[in-house]
Amino acid sequence: MSVDVEALFTPFTINKMELPNRVVMAPMTRNFSPNNVPGDNVAAYYRRRAEGDTGLIITEGTYVNHPSAGAYENVPFFYGDEALAGWKKVVDEVHAAGAKIAPQLWHTGIMRGVGGEGMTMEPYPDSPAMGPSGLLMPGKEIGHTMTLEDIEQVSQAYIQGAVDAQALGFDCIELHGAHGYMIDQFFWEGTNQRTDDYGGSIVKRTKFAADIIRGIREKVGPDYPIILRFSQWKLMNYQARLVDSPETLEQFLQPLCDAGVDVFHCSTRRFWLPEFEGSDLNLAGWTKKITGKPCITVGSVSLEDEFLDAEARGIAEHSEPASIGNLATLLKRGDFDLVAVGRSLISNPEWARLVRAGQESELLAYDQSNLAELV
Repeated sequence: MSVDVEALFTPFTINKMELPNRVVMAPMTRNFSPNNVPGDNVAAYYRRRAEGDTGLIITEGTYVNHPSAGAYENVPFFYGDEALAGWKKVVDEVHAAGAKIAPQLWHTGIMRGVGGEGMTMEPYPDSPAMGPSGLLMPGKEIGHTMTLEDIEQVSQAYIQGAVDAQALGFDCIELHGAHGYMIDQFFWEGTNQRTDDYGGSIVKRTKFAADIIRGIREKVGPDYPIILRFSQWKLMNYQARLVDSPETLEQFLQPLCDAGVDVFHCSTRRFWLPEFEGSDLNLAGWTKKITGKPCITVGSVSLEDEFLDAEARGIAEHSEPASIGNLATLLKRGDFDLVAVGRSLISNPEWARLVRAGQESELLAYDQSNLAELV
């Protein structure tokens, strides 16, 4: 049975940024940037998704200019002449193919201290992992509790990243405020036990992010779109929740709106699940209802299995394509404005084009072996 996908392929405008459709490439760490510099292969990778009619590309997470920002190998910097020159090539390639692009600005925070395969303390081995309270999880301290000087330095790194993005020609920026990384560590009570202005109530726990957003807004002007990605779940705790009711969600979102967020990227593992009892709205649906801001939904779009398996405690190794009928219905209903596609865009660079043409049956399954190459 054919699916009405018309709503997915209508233009959308955010401030003065005009998108050709509602399809977004979700940020996905690929680890193909030796010496933390994106090369021609990275530019070609993003261009292929733009050529496949993806409207907005959000890059993999990129490290802001702070010594303890990084935790994973071969992840690109968003600072330094060589890395920024590499990103300029990416921007030019994506624009030439007709899409818009945002970098995702990232500081891994306390996750730097976890260690393990694929993780690194380079290039600054003497820089400790840090977070608002040094906590990876409640009761598990593995790093340095940030001083006010640390907070200021990290904030300025995010702000400078946004300034550089605008100068390079990126169309907007996204702040990674989800999944248990730095900004989210301030959001979540489980990792933020501070007793100063940055901790306490849900409103006070937004101060770190709100200060960064205001600082960016002052530098980039009123029209440059700022996207904030947030989540309830954390990599170290899939059941974690920032908020348990629409009322608390509103308390969380309002300071961020006031600071200057233009778009909320609401990260869930399964987009089709309701967020609160008594309503079928997902996290993006509730966020849009509360704020009136444009929202991006995400979470196992076009795949039958969720991204992260709570029982296996890992990334799904294989997932067959699934219908987007329910997704298209929710979009058409107005629950959210944009749809971020992740793993399906790794295995299907032309995902948007195939879906628009009614050729969902030609979509390839996602398999973890797809991650071995950047194609």
